[in-house]
Amino acid sequence: MAKGRKQIVVGVTGASGAIYAHRLVSCLLDGDVDVHLIVTPYGHRLFSDELDIKDLGASSFSTSHHERLSVYGYRDVGAKLGSGSFRTDGMIICPCSSNTLASVSTGLAENLLNRAASVTLKERRRLILVPREMPASHIDLQNSLRLSEAGAIICPAAPGFYMLPQTIDDLVDFVVGKLLDLVDVEHSLNTRWTGEVGSGSERGAETEA
Repeated sequence: MAKGRKQIVVGVTGASGAIYAHRLVSCLLDGDVDVHLIVTPYGHRLFSDELDIKDLGASSFSTSHHERLSVYGYRDVGAKLGSGSFRTDGMIICPCSSNTLASVSTGLAENLLNRAASVTLKERRRLILVPREMPASHIDLQNSLRLSEAGAIICPAAPGFYMLPQTIDDLVDFVVGKLLDLVDVEHSLNTRWTGEVGSGSERGAETEA
């Protein structure tokens, strides 16, 4: 891990959306970030079921910067990520299951992912949760509100369509680009509205009408 690089923790749980996590980690590594990865048991199954990645490691990601990735044991609550003295620049849980949303919102820290999230909140660092499950139950909404009030950012995996996406990768990049923006990591993903796609003025008029 190089001194001066951003340190971002990424948690992956069992909610569908491994493609988001895979692209996010790859883009962070390419963005000169040291990534600290925690994957739950169901997160490992997610990578296997949705991306056919059986053994998750540095070479699993689409980047040449494998040396910037550290993978931690899910149950290793004694790892450095569980301590506020290890300084990071934020944490992203992507995708975030309803179970993890509930655990983090109530301060449970029985595993390293939940502990790292709790530490991120108590140290007033940026915590971003990416729920994908839908529809959201009343309990999910209450947990999301509790976390938002505690300082976390709830960023649902809801891609926009104003960039006229042509592929699934375009939709994934929209979400990932938003996440990179939220942790202030530069990227070249095509995610920003400039008013030059289609007719911005017409879109505005339609919205006002």
